[in-house]
Amino acid sequence: MEIEILKKEKTPPNVIEHSKAVCKKSIKIARNFDNADKDLIKKGALLHDIGRSRTHGIRHAVEGRIIAAKYGYDEDVLNIIERHIGAGITKKEAVQLGLPEKSYVPETLEEKIVAHADNLINGTEEVDVAFVIEKWKRRIENPEDNINRLIKLDDELIKSFEG
Repeated sequence: MEIEILKKEKTPPNVIEHSKAVCKKSIKIARNFDNADKDLIKKGALLHDIGRSRTHGIRHAVEGRIIAAKYGYDEDVLNIIERHIGAGITKKEAVQLGLPEKSYVPETLEEKIVAHADNLINGTEEVDVAFVIEKWKRRIENPEDNINRLIKLDDELIKSFEG
C-alpha cells in the first residue's frame, strides 16, 4: 500500500527505490531488537521521503508528515517521517534552518532505526558511518553536533550488537 501512495503522490522513482533500500536496511537493524515494531518500521521507512514529492530540501520531512496524515497514518508513522532527517535536528537547529520550532530528534526505537537506516543508504547503496561523516563534513556547516548524534545512534543500534 505504501508504494502505491508514493506513486500516487508522484514521488520520483529514484526516491521510491531509495525508500525500498532504507526499508530493507531498517528491517535488518530491527532484527537486533525483539521489541521493535517491524510493521511500523516498514511503513515509516517506505514513507520517510514521501515529502520529496513536494521538495528536496530539509522541509521534506515536514511536508511528508502532512502528506501521510492525509492518508490517515497514525502519530507513530508521522513521527518517523518527521524525525528521520540525519541523526535528528534539535529545536534550536530547526529554527536556524527555517523549520517549525520543535525537536526533530528521533525518540522511539522505531524512529531511531529508520533515521539511521536512511543515513546508511546513499541512493540505494549501503554505506558506513565514516562515509556519512565525510559527506556531512562537506555539506553541513559546523556538523559536530550532528556527527556526535550519528555516532551515538550507530553505537546504540549497530555497534553494541557486533561481535
